[in-house]
Amino acid sequence: MEIYFACSITGGRQDEIAYQAIVHTLTSAGHIVPTANLALPGVIQQEAIIAPQEVYTRDTNWIYSCQALVAEVSTPSHGVGYEIAYALHLGKPVLCCYRQGVRVSKMILGNPNPNLRLRTYQDPADLFQILDKFLAEIVS
Repeated sequence: MEIYFACSITGGRQDEIAYQAIVHTLTSAGHIVPTANLALPGVIQQEAIIAPQEVYTRDTNWIYSCQALVAEVSTPSHGVGYEIAYALHLGKPVLCCYRQGVRVSKMILGNPNPNLRLRTYQDPADLFQILDKFLAEIVS
């Protein structure tokens, strides 16, 4: 399955370990993650040289072609919010994960879309079970 991974890039990288855990879990299970590079430490420099229009076209095309979107939303990001809304508009299943105790946008928390799942975690190691359950739900 092709899965779009969304996370904060310019808004802050304090959750990079969680980003890496998500991408590792998905790719280890055989899924294709076109945005796997977003979990890497040097992504800010990589993305800085790409024109905004190119990023928009590339990312919306990836979301369109993916079967699901997984987002880590502990760090606020306009781009991630846009990607989540775009995927939901297309009818894609979306999983939003965030660290227990952080404040998450009420636009995410209050969204009644049946394709949206919200899950908290205490430790990045918790993400394996969260992702496994999400993937099992959307496959069946």
